Amino acid sequence: MTDISQKIRQRKDWIAVELNPERNLLESLASKLSSEDELARIFQSARINLAFFGFGLEVGGTAPVTDIEVALTKMLESLKKQGKRVLIAIDEVISTPDMRVFVNAFQTFIRQELPVFLLMTGLYENIDILQNEKSLTFLYRAPKIELEPLNIGAMARNYKDMFQIDSDTATKMAKLTRGYSFAFQVLGYFTWENGGQTERILNDFRQYLEDYVYEKIWAELSKGDRRILFGIARSDTGRISEVREILKIETNQFNPYRKRLIRRGLINGDERGYVRFVLPLFGQFVLDNYFEE
Repeated sequence: MTDISQKIRQRKDWIAVELNPERNLLESLASKLSSEDELARIFQSARINLAFFGFGLEVGGTAPVTDIEVALTKMLESLKKQGKRVLIAIDEVISTPDMRVFVNAFQTFIRQELPVFLLMTGLYENIDILQNEKSLTFLYRAPKIELEPLNIGAMARNYKDMFQIDSDTATKMAKLTRGYSFAFQVLGYFTWENGGQTERILNDFRQYLEDYVYEKIWAELSKGDRRILFGIARSDTGRISEVREILKIETNQFNPYRKRLIRRGLINGDERGYVRFVLPLFGQFVLDNYFEE
């Protein structure tokens, strides 16, 4: 996301704005646009008074705009006249009231043919929840890229060069991440903090993943989801027939959970008849945290 924004900023006709999904997105967008000196001059020339919102952009003799969506429409219209386009980037998208209001407004901007583009990243289930909102089904038509796991060989080379370690150790580190980009960063961070002593960081690595990712995932799962994951964690082979035997369930009971857990990015079913955990060390986390409810 950051790399894309930096490349966009190198082009004079493009404006890249990164927004925090935890804040009021429409006001944040207006604030960031008006804080750029060049853009502020454009808005002043267009007589757009944003004093009501506290952005410091006041135009004498012009009544302040009091509706944030109207303000943004005027701002984008003035940018369009100057041949400029706006790319909005939002990372870790979740379906919140602010997010739904923002996406609805964005849909309106698109209908008005304003020069605005939206790039969002997030977990599959969060994007899925957002696009299933009745008023936001246009997101189904938006292009989507489902990211594959990072290349193990490329990660191993990165670790080897960064920490000056041998190829076998670097490959073991890369495999430990299972291609999960966040794990790649976390493992690299703790290895750096420990002076490249990889054998000392496994506990810290596991604890960080649990505290910042796995506990939240676990809390949002249904009782049935957790039971299926427990069966997978108990299985020595990952063979679906073995998992069903452990849980004493039939195929028609297992399949709906399997499909949902694949969509959530927790398991994969690439190999016919088998299921595997996608996230590193997640199987052990499941064993440690599951109990019959």
